[in-house]
Amino acid sequence: MMRIGVDIRVLMDKQYSGVSEYSSILLRTLLRLDFDNEYRLFYNSCRDVRARIGNFEHPNLLIKRSRYPNKFFNYCLQKGFAWPKLDRLVGGVDIFWSPHINFSNFSQETKHVLTIHDISFLHYPEFFSYRKNFWHRSLALKKLATRATAIVAVSENTRQDIIELLKIEPEKVQTIYSGVNPGVPMPGPEEERNFFRRHELKKRFILYLGTIEPRKNIVGLIYAYNRLRDDNVNLVDLQLVLAGGSGWRNRPIYRAWEESPYRRDIKFLGYVSAREKELLYRRAEVFIYPSYYEGFGLPPLEAMARNLPVITSNVSSLPEVVGSAALTINPYDINEIAKALELVVTDSQVRTRLIKAGQEQIHNFSWEKTAKQYLELFKSL
Repeated sequence: MMRIGVDIRVLMDKQYSGVSEYSSILLRTLLRLDFDNEYRLFYNSCRDVRARIGNFEHPNLLIKRSRYPNKFFNYCLQKGFAWPKLDRLVGGVDIFWSPHINFSNFSQETKHVLTIHDISFLHYPEFFSYRKNFWHRSLALKKLATRATAIVAVSENTRQDIIELLKIEPEKVQTIYSGVNPGVPMPGPEEERNFFRRHELKKRFILYLGTIEPRKNIVGLIYAYNRLRDDNVNLVDLQLVLAGGSGWRNRPIYRAWEESPYRRDIKFLGYVSAREKELLYRRAEVFIYPSYYEGFGLPPLEAMARNLPVITSNVSSLPEVVGSAALTINPYDINEIAKALELVVTDSQVRTRLIKAGQEQIHNFSWEKTAKQYLELFKSL
């Protein structure tokens, strides 16, 4: 039996998105499959955040919480004094898994497995706030990665970034793909009607789902939507729905919306719950994800699993994830994005082909497969 420590600080997020969803689903899958090992989960918070983290069921499970203010714990204790060692805080473990980069230190005898989702902040620091760039610089990712026993990249594109930009030896970095997030029960008809009435949504809409921030290329999407409507007067009933929490450096995004002649048909919904997300996926006409850079990109796969045709970028990890099951576009070409949207919303044969291909593509990704690959990695160390 191995003792496996897990850093669950990412599960303290008030609103779950990509990395927190990944960590939560994968950890619960590991606990469901693995009864041979003991798990010790760690988080630090001076506030009671148990409701955000949720409950975990496993016969060999211990949760350890330290109660320092987070900035003091990160910048003073972990970065300044390299103390306390996280493996010792949970009573000693054989392996400690960090499902996301964070301030952390470990005893020399403990094997550390670090998951890196992307290093977009090294490619595009201009897409991040000063606060986030300061956090990333303070984290000293190269040092953290160098000290790790093994590194998991969520895509081959991310693996190559880690090897090239962080100068990590290739044999130390393993690619393990994510799964497709499971759906939740659909809300009833009354809840659905109230949701669509509250947000003034029409029957036909293009859906984007993700954080409202520069890396997602939402300004380009709004410009492409403007061009689509300019060129197709018959699409007067087609809205653009942007669902996701407000991020950083997003003033240009809202400025593009305010300047759009079709701003009444561009809807910012803010953060949506899992049930509301399910409604949007089930009712949308097409899903678009024109990001400049992704470490993996879960939303396109989620959309495919809900029988939605998908348009996404032909850069970073996205072609690797969607294969030939999506219409891929150059995120820097507004006209190409607009033409792709026009093709999917006006050509039923293209829609049918993409939906069928998407259903086949999602079979390549499952959380059970992901969890089993992690367990094999743990055993090999």
